[in-house]
Amino acid sequence: MPRFVILEHTTTEGTHWDFMLEQEGKLRTWSLVAEPCPGVEIPAKELPPHRLIYLEYEGEISGGRGVVKRWDSGRFYELLLSQRDRVQVQLYGSRIRGTVLLTRKPHEENSWQFYLLP
Repeated sequence: MPRFVILEHTTTEGTHWDFMLEQEGKLRTWSLVAEPCPGVEIPAKELPPHRLIYLEYEGEISGGRGVVKRWDSGRFYELLLSQRDRVQVQLYGSRIRGTVLLTRKPHEENSWQFYLLP
């Protein structure tokens, strides 16, 4: 099974959570405005793919881009990953064991909603 990680990312502008899924040799990544919580829709922004090193990395990010700390990690099962506007995965992490649904907002290329099913 492929791996996932959720990083708590603290910058001078505040804190967000980076949700990363291993896919085709890189990490498909979304920035969440809030900590994942079951039953709560969280606005998310899709970011460019990240390097696999972030599956294990914790610490300062070069260029003054803040500090990352692992919030959760583990494996995931793809329920629906190849759709353009929807991603659904089953997470098997140390904190989260459940289904995540990511849905792209209509007419907004990088704007998504992250939803952890209760």
